[in-house]
Amino acid sequence: MGEVQRAVFKDAKEIYELIKRYPVEVLPRSISDLVTHIDRFFIYRQSKKVIGCVSFKVLPEMGKETEHIVEIVSLCVSKRYHKAGVGSLLTRAVIAHVRQFHPTRIILLTFSPKFFKKLGFRKISKRKLTNKIYLGCIHCTKYTNPLECPEVAMELKKPEPTELQDI
Repeated sequence: MGEVQRAVFKDAKEIYELIKRYPVEVLPRSISDLVTHIDRFFIYRQSKKVIGCVSFKVLPEMGKETEHIVEIVSLCVSKRYHKAGVGSLLTRAVIAHVRQFHPTRIILLTFSPKFFKKLGFRKISKRKLTNKIYLGCIHCTKYTNPLECPEVAMELKKPEPTELQDI
């Protein structure tokens, strides 16, 4: 049985290869970007092999210094392990980690809204993610307009105190 772990530098190449296998679902990341942000990655390792990963970004809100948004990014699981709970374990691990920073919002963009709904996320308008659009989506080479991107914007609902114990 595998386990969720914090990524280390030697995991960057396996993370890169995993993300590269899903060019439609996950935005590509360079090796240098992965190494630079390795401290933000969680991996699921089974039999000494990385079969899943997830990371997070901090999105500063200009002009809204009381807003602290964290975006969950790069969730990726080897096809063989889809529906085995690996994605849920990784997502819960990254949520538990970022909660220590007391973000005002935890968001993501996804092609799999049903999966994230089961984890407590709800759909929101991309128009509520102005800074995300201008810092990240505006540079996307896949779509001409960030608001036309088919990914669904979602936000984690505010959990009750008892829900926090489960994560």
